[in-house]
Amino acid sequence: MTFRFLTAGESHGKCLTAIIEGVPAGVKISMEDINSCLARRQQGYGRGSRMQIEKDRVIINSGVRHGITTGSPVTLVIENRDWENWKIPMSVDPVDMENPKIKQLVDEKKITHVRPGHADLAGSIKYHHKDVRDVLERSSARETAIRAAVGAFAQNILREFGVEIFSHVLRIGPAESDKNRLIEDYTLLRQKAEISDLRCADEKASQEMKKAIDRAKEEGDTLGGVFEIIAVNVPAGLGSYVHWDRRLDGQIAQAVMSIPAIKSVGIGVAEEAGELPGSQMHDEIFPGKTPAAYSRKTNNAGGIEGGISNGMPIIVKAAMKAIPTMRKPLNSVDISTGKEHIAHYERSDVCAVPAASVVGEAMVSIVLAKAFLEKFGGDSTEKY
Repeated sequence: MTFRFLTAGESHGKCLTAIIEGVPAGVKISMEDINSCLARRQQGYGRGSRMQIEKDRVIINSGVRHGITTGSPVTLVIENRDWENWKIPMSVDPVDMENPKIKQLVDEKKITHVRPGHADLAGSIKYHHKDVRDVLERSSARETAIRAAVGAFAQNILREFGVEIFSHVLRIGPAESDKNRLIEDYTLLRQKAEISDLRCADEKASQEMKKAIDRAKEEGDTLGGVFEIIAVNVPAGLGSYVHWDRRLDGQIAQAVMSIPAIKSVGIGVAEEAGELPGSQMHDEIFPGKTPAAYSRKTNNAGGIEGGISNGMPIIVKAAMKAIPTMRKPLNSVDISTGKEHIAHYERSDVCAVPAASVVGEAMVSIVLAKAFLEKFGGDSTEKY
């Protein structure tokens, strides 16, 4: 059995749902931890009004009894509070389009002018949708709320074995953290990131980031950025070099790249690896009493060599593009007429990089939990 999950639900549907399989029995689950993760995902300077409507709380419908996993599949649910306003436009059952009031409610939510940079056009072509609403409801980043819940669940598993994961923002638009001001102590780095409304540990850079977000908002524009995920106390030996799909860095890259708007993923020094000579790139190894006690003074590899964790902290960088839903829309087309039209605008964020970093934590946690259970796991955390 392997740790895996599926999600379902739409942005303005009744709820988001996830089913997790492969969770061993005996893991203590903290609802507070999961809900805290959901709250962190909703925060951040530059978020839109949707976050003022939704106050996400997870409901666990199966697989946990008295706060401890049973080994059965786990069902997680997050209800959409905005559902009350979408019951007719997003109804599962057929609606009476002969009724003028119902028809008006449905037609008001219909979208035919697509957004450059979004799944709108490609999704409409793929699934032959005439109403882009059928695309954006599922492709929306709202789905990442339930992924954050699954990731928090995975972190509960990893925490049983001392593995901790956190994230911080390095860049938003033109404003970037100064490497010389970032703290090397991961505990302090995490603390500073958690008290920042941009999840940025560099206070001076945070002020520049806010100014950049404010400018973008005034101009009807949006901003992307770069964030970093760090996992500490990860044991050596997760992943493998024997098959392409078992390489840990490949699994992490795919998982993080699956987050909406992520366009680049790197491990360790990431793109700088293409600039450094071998003498500066590779992390020298120093002896210890056992191979497990060998040490390194640098971690350019980001904790992974040959597709396998090497015992150093795992470091993942991700670049998020600017959100394609802009108050000052770009030129586009109306798919119902084929004629030029400005892109659709729907309530959105100016910048969601801090939120994306929390989702990044979730996806890395899921990959590491899966790899950890494959190497060390059984059906229960209890020993006979």
